[in-house]
Order: sequence, then C-alpha cells, then structure tokens
Amino acid sequence: MTVNASYNALIDVSRLQALIAAGTPLVVIDASFDLADPAAGERAYAAGHLPGAHYAHLDRDLSGAKTGRNGRHPLPTREAFATTAARLGITPETQVVTYDAQGGMYAARLWWMLRWIGHGAVAVLDGGLSAWSAAGNALSQQAPATPGASADLYPLGESLAPSLGGDALLARLGQVRLIDARAGERFRGEVEPLDQLAGHIPGASNRFFKDNLQADGRFKPAAALREDFAALLGAHAPAEVVHQCGSGVTACHNLLAMEFAGLGGSQLYPGSWSEWSSDPTRPVARG
Repeated sequence: MTVNASYNALIDVSRLQALIAAGTPLVVIDASFDLADPAAGERAYAAGHLPGAHYAHLDRDLSGAKTGRNGRHPLPTREAFATTAARLGITPETQVVTYDAQGGMYAARLWWMLRWIGHGAVAVLDGGLSAWSAAGNALSQQAPATPGASADLYPLGESLAPSLGGDALLARLGQVRLIDARAGERFRGEVEPLDQLAGHIPGASNRFFKDNLQADGRFKPAAALREDFAALLGAHAPAEVVHQCGSGVTACHNLLAMEFAGLGGSQLYPGSWSEWSSDPTRPVARG
C-alpha cells in the first residue's frame, strides 16, 4: 500500500494506519459536534478519541461572529482560520485527516474550510470514529500538545473551495443548479427546528446529506455517488452547482461526496438557509 500520496477527499482506516506507521507528517482532528448540545462533541472527545487527535469546535474554531443576518455558522475570515490551522500544527506539508462521530457532517465542514485557505492535503476519515473502533483500534483520552497562539500564520494560498454570497446567488437564481442538503421535511417547509422561517430557496433541489452514506456509516462507492449526483446535475457542469443547507455545514458533505465521485469544482453558499431567510426581501419556496 502506498503511503506517500496525499489524500484530498476520503481516507479509510487502513490507509490512515499506514500513514501513521510510516511516520508521515500528519495532523488528525476530531470535529464531533451536536447542534442541540454544543458541548457534547468536546465531552465525547475527552472520553475517547483517535490517539494524537486534536479537537476543533464548530462554534469556536470553524465559525465567525454572528450578526443576526449572516447565518448560524458564518465563516470566519480566511486570516482568522489560518491562525486556527497554525494553532493545530498544520503546515503546507501536513496531511490532515479529520473525522467525527456524526457521519462526517462536521468533519466535512473542516475539510472544506482547509481547502478554502488553500490546503489540499486534507481528507475525511471514512466511517469516522466508529470505523476506527470497529477495526479494533484503541482510543485515547490524552490531548496532544499544540504549537499555541505564537505559531506562525498558515500561509494562505489560492482557494481550492469556491463559494458565493447570498446577493450573488440571488442574482444567479435560475442559472445555477442549487442543491439543499437538509432533510426533506425541512426542505419542504413542513418543520423548521433551527431557523425562524421554514421553506427553501426557490429553484433548489433536495439531496439529504445522509443519502451519501451506506448503512455502516461509510460513504457509498464513488461510482454510485457519481450516478446519484449526475441525476441531480442534469446538463449542469459541477462548476455551475451551488450547495447549501441550513448554515453551511452539511452542504460540505455533498461537496465532499461530489469530490470523491470525481465531480469537483462546485460552490458553497456558506450562509445557506439561515442567512437567506433572515432577509425578508429574499424569495422563499415551500413544498
């Protein structure tokens, strides 16, 4: 098994083990989280995580300040996140592997953000924490040392993860293929447990992010995902596709699935429904 190639979408447990055994410069990050209990992921990390893994908190590390009009999990500035990356020990030469215990939904957000600042060697552990444990591997309760706040800023590179804002999306409605990663009942506007307004952005199609997974929590094979997304894309090229969800988190799961399927290059609307619906002048669809 080769261990000198970089991984930029998914990595399985056996390949991660090979990287560790080969002494590859590696940073492993646990991104587990719970929207209903923001401290739950950190508690779970303390109870047991992959040996040597750092922890990244969705609200503190992977989001910026909220204004009430920029969504529930707005992006920080690229410079602010480059500081976070450096604090976690990431350099341009580092292979990063991120995981969670929620099917990859939070790990995918971290994957996208590292690509956003120009770091290509980042992969999500397929199957996450449960796959690691199912393979007979031990967990650790010891937190690793980090370089700390004095570490140099990660050198920002050209973004590998295109995005667009709400105004740009509004101007392009009907021209781009918009894919919403939320559960069907939220997409249709039947329920809305997190945001003030129910519904979806007009013209969007629904692709629930969990449909990317098999029953064991691992991603479907690349060929199956490619077939699924080809049916959604129609005549649109991946670069004409915009992904969104409730707050720019689970949409990254669909972006990761497309990347793994060989359909890279589509865009993220980071503010997603929580930002869109905070502006009463923007159109809303239901059903």
